[in-house]
Amino acid sequence: NIFTQQPSYFSDLDETLPTVLQVFNNILYKCGLQCEGASAEPQKLEEKVNVTPGNMPLQELRDIVLYLCDTCTTLWAFLDVFPLACQTFQKHEFCNRLASFYELAIPELESAIKKRHYEDNSVFADLWRRISHSRKKMIEAFHILINQVCLQPILE
Repeated sequence: NIFTQQPSYFSDLDETLPTVLQVFNNILYKCGLQCEGASAEPQKLEEKVNVTPGNMPLQELRDIVLYLCDTCTTLWAFLDVFPLACQTFQKHEFCNRLASFYELAIPELESAIKKRHYEDNSVFADLWRRISHSRKKMIEAFHILINQVCLQPILE
């Protein structure tokens, strides 16, 4: 793989991980689940509106769920094909951050999807399928990380 051919890519990965973590922070912020200072996006003072997944416009909720689904699938696929990256992820406390994100965001997003009234039931079905897929891929990525960082060293 490319990392064995170019070992300096590990330092590139190390520098990129804060950006990956920021993706999760941005989702929390857009869902009103994290304080202002944690987002990279500045907020105007007059924009102080408490937006939650339950009261945000449907298109915004849909965009967040699609973004989360893409992010989780990509993250899982990367770790699945290159588990040696797990050590670099662990240096950034990725397991803790992912677990915290999961605990804060997933129940809120699932609840918002279930409680919303849809004119077209296929929109509900699509959102539910994508949030379920995101949840599954987060758990699978977490399992890869735990297996590589905690269990494999014990077995070796």
